[in-house]
Amino acid sequence: MLEHLFGSKTRVKLLRIFLNHPENSYYVRELTRLTKLQINAVRRELENLEQLGIIKSFRKIESQGDKRRRKTTKQEKRYYQINVDYILFSELKALMLKAQLLLEYDLVKKISRMGTVKYLALTGIFVGFIGAPTDLFIVGNIKKDSLTRLIRKFEKELNYEINFTLMPPSEYKYRKDITDRFLYSILENKKIVVIDEYK
Repeated sequence: MLEHLFGSKTRVKLLRIFLNHPENSYYVRELTRLTKLQINAVRRELENLEQLGIIKSFRKIESQGDKRRRKTTKQEKRYYQINVDYILFSELKALMLKAQLLLEYDLVKKISRMGTVKYLALTGIFVGFIGAPTDLFIVGNIKKDSLTRLIRKFEKELNYEINFTLMPPSEYKYRKDITDRFLYSILENKKIVVIDEYK
């Protein structure tokens, strides 16, 4: 959706990285790794974004050790970072967040069509809960292979890995009865409950 608005999938992926982590700076090869895109496409879009004033760049001298020659060399690297003073920074951030919410909604809709879903909660990366045992918790009868394929597809769209837990209703009931630590670390922490037939 956003690539139609911005005219480039590369630009959208880069903006998502920069806007989700405004405090971080990245060099070209690092962004190539994160986006899984060609280095020339990344370089071209970085130039475009810098010309627009959305990102800024700076040079940094770093030391690199050569174990074989037992010496250290200094190398200058160019880093890129979001320009938080950009006039439309807040609007871009809000737009990215809304686009992500639409993707999440689409993911939930597709999961609920795959079988019987009794409980579904978004946690972890979806709510900014670092260290969560899972990002997506589902109780229901769904084919795990089909679910894995769907989630891998959405990972490409969102540009990050989604850890999910699929639990049959019988296992959920058993784990709840014995006050299972893993289950309660999900139920008692930050999350967005989308489906709950146990209310």
